[in-house]
Amino acid sequence: MPTATSKLHGRAGELKVIDRQLAEARSGRSSALVIRGETGIGKSTLLAHAEQAAADLSVLRGSGIESETNLPFAGLHLLLRTVLDRVEELPAPHAKALHRAFGACGDAEERGGDRFAVGLAVLALLRELTEAAPVLVVVDDAHWLDRGSAEALLFAARRLPARGVTMLFAARDLYAPPFPAQGIEELRLTGLDPAAAGELLAECADDLPPPRREDVVREARGNPLALIEIAAANREGRQGRQSTEVAPHNRVLHSFAERIAVLPETTRTMILVAAADGTCDTGTVLAAGALLGASLDDLRVAEDAQLLTFTDNCLVFRHPLMRTAAYRTVPMAHRIRAHKALADVLDSPDEVDRKAWHLAAASTGHDEDVAKALESSAEHARARGGYAAVAAAYEQAAALSPLRDDRGRRLSAAARAAADAGQLDHARNLAYQATTQLTDPLELSLAAMIHATLAEDDNNPLEAHYILSRAAERVAEREPELAGRLLFWAAGSASVGDDLPAVERTAELAEKLGVSGTSRIRALATVSGGKVSESIHALRQLVSGETLFTDCVDHPLALRGRTTLASWYSLLGDDAAAGTLAIEVTTDSRAGAAMGVLPKALAVLAKTQLHLGRHKDALASASEGMRIADDIGQQQSRAALAGVLAHLAAIEGKEAEVERLTSEAPAQAAMAARTLLDLGLGRHDAVIDRLDRLGGEFEGLHSLALVPDLVEAAVKARRPELARRQLDRYVTWAEQTGRPWAKAVASRCGALLGEEPLFEEAVRLHLAEQGRPFERARTELLYGEWLRRARRKEQARTQLRSALAIFERLGALPWIERARTELRAAGRPADAGQPATRSTDLERMLTPQELRIARLAAQGLTNRDIGTRMYLSPRTVGYHLYKTYPKLGISSRGELAKLGLAR
Repeated sequence: MPTATSKLHGRAGELKVIDRQLAEARSGRSSALVIRGETGIGKSTLLAHAEQAAADLSVLRGSGIESETNLPFAGLHLLLRTVLDRVEELPAPHAKALHRAFGACGDAEERGGDRFAVGLAVLALLRELTEAAPVLVVVDDAHWLDRGSAEALLFAARRLPARGVTMLFAARDLYAPPFPAQGIEELRLTGLDPAAAGELLAECADDLPPPRREDVVREARGNPLALIEIAAANREGRQGRQSTEVAPHNRVLHSFAERIAVLPETTRTMILVAAADGTCDTGTVLAAGALLGASLDDLRVAEDAQLLTFTDNCLVFRHPLMRTAAYRTVPMAHRIRAHKALADVLDSPDEVDRKAWHLAAASTGHDEDVAKALESSAEHARARGGYAAVAAAYEQAAALSPLRDDRGRRLSAAARAAADAGQLDHARNLAYQATTQLTDPLELSLAAMIHATLAEDDNNPLEAHYILSRAAERVAEREPELAGRLLFWAAGSASVGDDLPAVERTAELAEKLGVSGTSRIRALATVSGGKVSESIHALRQLVSGETLFTDCVDHPLALRGRTTLASWYSLLGDDAAAGTLAIEVTTDSRAGAAMGVLPKALAVLAKTQLHLGRHKDALASASEGMRIADDIGQQQSRAALAGVLAHLAAIEGKEAEVERLTSEAPAQAAMAARTLLDLGLGRHDAVIDRLDRLGGEFEGLHSLALVPDLVEAAVKARRPELARRQLDRYVTWAEQTGRPWAKAVASRCGALLGEEPLFEEAVRLHLAEQGRPFERARTELLYGEWLRRARRKEQARTQLRSALAIFERLGALPWIERARTELRAAGRPADAGQPATRSTDLERMLTPQELRIARLAAQGLTNRDIGTRMYLSPRTVGYHLYKTYPKLGISSRGELAKLGLAR
């Protein structure tokens, strides 16, 4: 068949884009591009040009294959098959992720996996390959990639290393699955203009008379493949004049179908078997064809007709639409026979997954044996981390299941896998379907929990409350303890949604059903809307029930419960316990591939790090959480993380960033960040105006964090009466929690409201516990201001120097300026603050990544050990240390340990 690849007509602009990206790779820059367009428009031709122009680059070439869209990481394996020997050079986590993805990991502990770990591993492999030469990655028919491969490659494409990598994807626009590639540059191909179309036609069909040639140009509408096929059809007399309203895709498909229809019956059978198989497994196609009366001679006939060809010892169609025409234009009964024949010849243990899918394609009704085969295929896919493939196999198995409970159980498994694969809308639909089929209490409860979890992640906690409450009612009679657990989760969801009446109704429902755990639900209601002392007592009761979150049969759901537990410790002011638990959950989430939990845990961890004065660590944790929440579409976690980032920006006085982040943060966190920013910038009236708009009333423990800021603003604005009632609530909370830093802040607020001796008590309490350094510095600043006004300047300078040192370490610019101004007023120059410690001075010089690497190196870890922990290659670790040494004023690794960075 003539091709459009001999010469590129009318594509000068597109070629310039490709050549520019290759030039960037040669100069050490990286880029990614998705080429989009309809079938036959020239996408593959541009990729071929890129390969030819990249003779001096390392080239990786792959393609999506329609029949392998449900085989986990099939596309990635095809792409990386020539460089698999380099995998062992990667850090251990990356090597394990790729081995697992390609089914080469036999250790049961290494089965399953994080859907993002493979993307990180691909990124690490690309970094390694660029050490020898720039790299060109070419992926044709990207719309047919299996979900795991597509996610891994796009994950890497969005985070390409600084050294030269160019990634080119070609994806069809119409009549194909979507290939969403947000954040990556796109090049959309349109039809050739008439002049370029005429040039192409003159090259491939110069024997057509000019009037007919003009008709062909008009009918093809600029599509190069349509030009060639319509011209060939006219030359061979296979068709007459066609309406120009017919899409080029359909015109070409019709042309291919006509070419197949004139072949002998046994040849058509062999072509159909090859189309149904969809791989390049020539032996399997020949064996299945033989069962249906076809032979090798028929393959030769198809090859002579330029429909099939052998490339790299693989049997492939000359164009994807040829396969479509061969498969879609025959009766269903013929397709079923082809799939049955293929299933009959696939007997190797390595082929059980392909066999299962062919059996499914050949099924016309419920079939438990085929459903079991698909379920087995799903678990094979799970072992490789291919969650989209797990979901597809379980969903198909459910469709073939004769019994409702089996159908519901498989739909529930499909929902969990779809959620793990990031297919959140589909997962919610599957979970709902599962709950309509299941009668077993445990299976029904798990399906409801999955459904509710997805609703919460989509920031719909009240929907989650409804789902869990209804499930509890259905299982209460047979499993009262399980129903009690469901209602407790339901009450928690209502609490997150700030619907106190719903929490109370849940407690009433628990009493009506006679299930266990009613007292815990009442405790949740008290925490949400009770008096401070009652809320603290209830919160301690909830924290003491830690087993609620460790014995859940579903591991990711148990991790979510432990994340909630960490947030409750934070409400009690226990930053150490909250941080320790958040670190454990993040570690377990990474190890157990529970990526849906990780952003939530990182939000709690980042908030704790912020409280502990580890602002760079908090920024790193929150930023990582934001990226993951974006990748998996988790709106609720993104909002919580935006609140932490807004608080950090407020401390640093970054007004535009605070405005941007608070637009998506929860209302309470947004108000806290805006209030802190206004306070730092001296806009006390703005804080009071905001307080007046809210009526000056706040309920619940979460609101107590605002009280110290409101007290300071009210005093500065000369309206102290606005703060007194709120302070009583805060003092009660501080006394009940028993945290020294909380008592210190309460004493500071009392001092501001006229009880000046409490300043000394506040400073003493801060020094008794090294918690919340930002609050300590604020106390010292306010005390220093009061001492200066009382003409006790030497004492004032002591407090102000200490405050300035902390503010400088934290990068709190508005507060630094306030402390310096006070120091000047107290008789010292602005730079006379107490110097920070050597280690904190040095920390400010480093990026979060450099600081983390430097800390690990200071502990004595090797580059490979650090790389294993941080998912970096040893070479990348060395590169960061190379940049770090001059910043720290040292020249060797041995000097790091003396700088006090390790902690």
